[in-house]
Amino acid sequence: MATRWGICGSGNISHDFCVALRTLAEQEHQIVAVAARSLERAQKFAKTHGIPKAYGSYQELVKDPNIDVVYIGVVHTHHLPVGLLFLNAGKSVLCEKPFTMNSRELRQLISATRENNVFLMEAMWSRCFPVYSEISRLLSEQAVGEVKMVSVYFGLNLLDRIHTTQKEQGGGSLLYIGVYCVQFALMVFNGEKPESISATGVLLPSGVDESMVVVLKFSGNRIAVCSSSLACALPNTASIFGTTGTITVSSPMHCPTTLEVNGQKSEFPLPDPRLPLNFPNSTGLRYEAEEVRRCLQKGLKESIRMSLADSELVMEIMDEARRQVGVVYEQDSQ
Repeated sequence: MATRWGICGSGNISHDFCVALRTLAEQEHQIVAVAARSLERAQKFAKTHGIPKAYGSYQELVKDPNIDVVYIGVVHTHHLPVGLLFLNAGKSVLCEKPFTMNSRELRQLISATRENNVFLMEAMWSRCFPVYSEISRLLSEQAVGEVKMVSVYFGLNLLDRIHTTQKEQGGGSLLYIGVYCVQFALMVFNGEKPESISATGVLLPSGVDESMVVVLKFSGNRIAVCSSSLACALPNTASIFGTTGTITVSSPMHCPTTLEVNGQKSEFPLPDPRLPLNFPNSTGLRYEAEEVRRCLQKGLKESIRMSLADSELVMEIMDEARRQVGVVYEQDSQ
């Protein structure tokens, strides 16, 4: 039986997610409904993607009994109230990154998923790419010896985009794109809590971080350096340095299709989209959809690939980094 998807939000990332779902077998994944803040927007989105039902409110999507899981693609400032809406109604949820604005909000979602016994996962799509699975295998086999350092970069010139630079919309390099860097480091170090967190950065006039560098020190004198920027293009790669070699994600680390191990490259191509995409390599969103289906079929309430504990630790690290740099959102005082 196919996993029946409801789509919450009709923005760019929801578009790309639906395009990615269409690269999977229809007998396994079906999009049955979409909800937006207006019926007109939902109907336009439904027509584009061939979705049978369109709702002009999220509350209507909640009431649809023919949905197995809801993909939440709304702006992250609304992830908490929208997530609670579906979780408290007994709907499983795949929620776009960043999960929430801070760890306090995330703990509310985690509490709701456990109280209602439903599935919840952060849509940290890179965790589900084949490249990341291969990295985990290589690390378990000590292909580069003992890992001593991780260096991750993600930077783009996005200063002309209001949603990335305004505090009211949850802007800032760390929350918007740096989250990928932090989660990569934690994946390499098996979700271990760092011994120390050191952050420095520069702020925009709006009060969010234009650029930030977060240094995580782990046990055994191991270090991860996570760099993010909204002002300039960075290498957008991730490197793992071991005592006998190096592993590098040489395509964009947040949507990886190329892996280099001690100078030897491997390619992991993606299927072509049937519609134009808003973000590079977005057909790779199919992997997180496959992970959700796998979990639901096994009756799991969270993913092993991207566990709720992993997501919570990422958020706690970002909370502390923001505190050190002086980035404070309205949600932090609520």
